Amino acid sequence: MQTSTRDRIVVAAARLLQRQGYVGTGIKQIAKEAQATLGSVYHFFPGGKEAVAVAAIAHSDREFATLLGEALDSAEDPAEAIEACARRLATELRESGWIDGCPVTAAALETLGTESEIQRACADALRGWERLVVDKLLRCGFQAQDARELATTIVGALEGAEVTAQVVRSEEPLLAAGRQLARLVRSYGVSPSR
Repeated sequence: MQTSTRDRIVVAAARLLQRQGYVGTGIKQIAKEAQATLGSVYHFFPGGKEAVAVAAIAHSDREFATLLGEALDSAEDPAEAIEACARRLATELRESGWIDGCPVTAAALETLGTESEIQRACADALRGWERLVVDKLLRCGFQAQDARELATTIVGALEGAEVTAQVVRSEEPLLAAGRQLARLVRSYGVSPSR
């Protein structure tokens, strides 16, 4: 199946945001990487770079939500599932040569303090990921407030550990976070079969 020009632009922008951040990515570079004309980029995204970035963040949000959902479904025990997610993130980051971190985090950090569509798209992504974790925890018998707070902790810790792993070029920050998050989830004493 052939990929549409718009889709190529979005995927190219997502990869560039992941590797270079929002500030370091130019609209001409997006067009070049997508093998599209600059006119095509502006045709599909009349709002320019910010509009492309918002679409790229939404794409990255869906990609990570899929990865997270698969990891959460990989084990009945939520602690094992969270640890599996951390391992998968660590492996993928190492295999990328430490450059393919979270494009949502990269864009969010570069646009802090703004009331931009980018910030809103990043916040929506983070909240969506938290909802996936909350749903898993609720299905396993966690109380609603505990599930919400744990989900916020889990997503925040994994995002922070991923940045740290990139900087130090090591899987260990993600693996350690996974182990400790699993320990935290188990400390609630909720049996996954409930």
